[in-house]
Amino acid sequence: MDIPFKEYYQKIISQPEEFLNPMVHILGIVVAGAVTWWVFNMVMGRVRKRYGKRPFFEKNLLLFSLIRRAGHYCILIATASALLNMFNLPIANSIFEAGMIMLLASIAYSMVKNILPYLEENFSKKTDTKMDDVIINLSKKFSGIIIYVAAGIMALDRLGLNVMPFVAGAGVAGIAIGFAAKDTLSNMISGILLIVDRPLKVGDRIEVWSAPKNSASWGDVIDIGLRATKIRTTDNIVIIIPNSEIMNRDIVNYTAVSDEIRVRIPIGVSYESDIGKAKDVIVEISLQLDWVIRDPAPKVVVKNFGESSVDLEARIWIRDPRRRMDTISYITDNVKEAFEREGIEIPYPKREIFIKKEAS
Repeated sequence: MDIPFKEYYQKIISQPEEFLNPMVHILGIVVAGAVTWWVFNMVMGRVRKRYGKRPFFEKNLLLFSLIRRAGHYCILIATASALLNMFNLPIANSIFEAGMIMLLASIAYSMVKNILPYLEENFSKKTDTKMDDVIINLSKKFSGIIIYVAAGIMALDRLGLNVMPFVAGAGVAGIAIGFAAKDTLSNMISGILLIVDRPLKVGDRIEVWSAPKNSASWGDVIDIGLRATKIRTTDNIVIIIPNSEIMNRDIVNYTAVSDEIRVRIPIGVSYESDIGKAKDVIVEISLQLDWVIRDPAPKVVVKNFGESSVDLEARIWIRDPRRRMDTISYITDNVKEAFEREGIEIPYPKREIFIKKEAS
């Protein structure tokens, strides 16, 4: 062990410039990095002292820490890169670049993880649409996976490893998983389309085609998830419908445009009755309801001439779609009583039978 050390020492003594110049360069790079680090910290301290009490920064205290961390990483990367360029080692450069890619991925994920809560607090919760809520939730769940997987592929590529077989294998696996979970994926895609296209939203009153027999056939949307939509009927029954089924059917939405809808109520009177008087009675009864709109006023028209009745139709605008059945029930019940008082006949099918008796 003494001989190699002596030879190495004698070489340094005989040719000192070959060793001193690289050492001076290395020392200069390290000193430059240290000075840059100190200056950056000083500038950040002054910026935080000057702007830290502003409302935006008081609500986002992690922003300064994130900027400081990113700046320190940049200084370290620049210093390490300058040192590696001096030695010109391809393997070391490849390892360094792969490590830098993963480090940048960590920085990117930290930024995303700190920005998403801010967006959720200041934008998502202040909007009526649920689309931004779903996007933020998906970003929280999958942003880290996407960032690190992409960074891992790029890092392996910089190390000289062929990642195409892994990518191809992942694609085949994805196709197999897609076939196995096609119903779930179909519901998730339909859920995203429901949120983007918005044919219905939470709180809307819609028709329910899959309601149990002898139960209410319409209800309010209480939740739109990625897989299914929940609807509470007027019988207080919650029906969970897969999103793909909703996207493949006609959606009858009573509150999509406004809360005002028109109710049509068929009423029949006999041919012998006073049609004008019957119309006035129906309009007068409908105006007794507080939620009936006065302008446009209720209107009654002759819809058809039936076999035994003149078919009238009351057309009434109401302010609340949820009072539709109340409106129909109230007017139907009171019209019958009013017609009886006014002598207006509500017809029903009649048959006259003549019996002919032949002489024996």
